[in-house]
Amino acid sequence: MTSPCFVPFIFLVLIVGCAARPFYPLPSKNDDSQRQPIQTYRPYNIAHRGSNGELPEETAAAYMRAIEEGADFIETDILASKDGVLICFHDVYLDNTTDIAEHKEFANRRRTYEVQGSNITGWFTVDFTIKELKSLRVKQRFICRDQQYNGKFSIITFEEYISIALDASRVVGIYPEIKNPVFINEHVKWSDGKKFEDKFVETLKKYGYKGSYMSKDWLKQPVFIQSFAPTSLVYVSNLTDSPKILLIDDVTVPTQDTNQSYWEITSDSYFAFIKEYVVGIGPWKDTVVPVVNNYLQTPTDLVAKAHSHDLQVHPYTYRNDNMSLHYNFNQDPYEEYEYWINKIGVDGLFTDFTGSLHNFQQWTSPSNSDDNSSETKLLHRIASMVSAYTKG
Repeated sequence: MTSPCFVPFIFLVLIVGCAARPFYPLPSKNDDSQRQPIQTYRPYNIAHRGSNGELPEETAAAYMRAIEEGADFIETDILASKDGVLICFHDVYLDNTTDIAEHKEFANRRRTYEVQGSNITGWFTVDFTIKELKSLRVKQRFICRDQQYNGKFSIITFEEYISIALDASRVVGIYPEIKNPVFINEHVKWSDGKKFEDKFVETLKKYGYKGSYMSKDWLKQPVFIQSFAPTSLVYVSNLTDSPKILLIDDVTVPTQDTNQSYWEITSDSYFAFIKEYVVGIGPWKDTVVPVVNNYLQTPTDLVAKAHSHDLQVHPYTYRNDNMSLHYNFNQDPYEEYEYWINKIGVDGLFTDFTGSLHNFQQWTSPSNSDDNSSETKLLHRIASMVSAYTKG
């Protein structure tokens, strides 16, 4: 049965979608004192690999679009090139989201490596210099999404990603992941003898990222450091006081560095230990609320347990595509946001569709008294219309 709120939600999407703006060039440096601060009064809108529901993931365009659409944080995965340059890229291999297969000059670079216990054959970032990686072009991961931007954007570096956030007209946080540190440290060696994690933190410090969660320094340049590797998070805790998030995979997947089970790292005893190093967890959302035959089951106690240890919960990944929405939500992403924010009570959401989460929160959250934008006024006007509709 269709939800009575379905028609207004579609109306809202159409209204806001029609107001979409074109890409803008990278802004010049802004005076920090004049920039709108990051919001901290509602769950964080975390742009998962940028606005990758619309544009190829982890590209400059995807991050700029996410900022334009209202992201609180832009999220990325950090890997390394053969010559030790830190890059923004999700997979350790290039096959799925670049045109590497079309580059005949790289045909002999295919390798087979062990990655988290499995042998994978392909072209790997660690076998290419940054100049070679920059010659590739990125493509959309999901065939159900817009393919017109394939081949238009290049891989970007960690530093370029940071510059996009710092050059925004308002304060935008970054949310970089220390990706596959075991693999990277095995295959990439730096001349100064330092590790991947050292280089990661050095880059953050170079651009002024520092300070514990909600400190003055953090609010000026917000950052969450994330990883699936507990050892890496403990290690970088000795290098920076910036807040960290322990990512948690599916219940069948052990940690990549310590080989601990899901059940072990979500126990009360482990939370009591890891809270000394992290401020929160980032679980796969189907471990928070199990799914059977695409229907949600009874929620677990993971959120309540984490909150009892003063740990935030930022689940991943929220996607608007019909194939990604559970049947309970009637193909309506706004219903999904309503469920996770107001019933489950999460503190942040990793989403591929930044704009829709921002619009939902603008429409449903208590308004920031300083936000008098025309967009906000329009959304509140629509909210009033929806309220009248649902009462009728």
